[in-house]
Amino acid sequence: MQRIWVAIGAAFGLTTVAMAAYQAHGLAGAAENIRNGFASALLMQGLHAVALLFVGLWAERGGLLARLAGLAFTFGVIAFCGTVYAGGIPALATLHVGPLAPIGGSTLMLGWLFLLISALRA
Repeated sequence: MQRIWVAIGAAFGLTTVAMAAYQAHGLAGAAENIRNGFASALLMQGLHAVALLFVGLWAERGGLLARLAGLAFTFGVIAFCGTVYAGGIPALATLHVGPLAPIGGSTLMLGWLFLLISALRA
């Protein structure tokens, strides 16, 4: 299970770099709110990529709560960042997934809570 969190974290790190390149080159003429949204999503995705690497290292000792943190981080990044990215990619802009962003953000916070509790209980 530990390797899965490291692999997901690495995949998120890889796609963070790819989306940063898209932001720099593909969104040059985009509206400011789209560029700002991408910047926020890139920050959240990059931070949670590193957090998932840590979850991979911590999972054995942290137990179920650490694994729940990994799940929450994974879903949260996909829901929050994916929603924001979809708004800036013309082919995806018509999906109407906006309501998933706050759910994703809340799930990211829940992941940090799980990780906090797992650290205090270990």
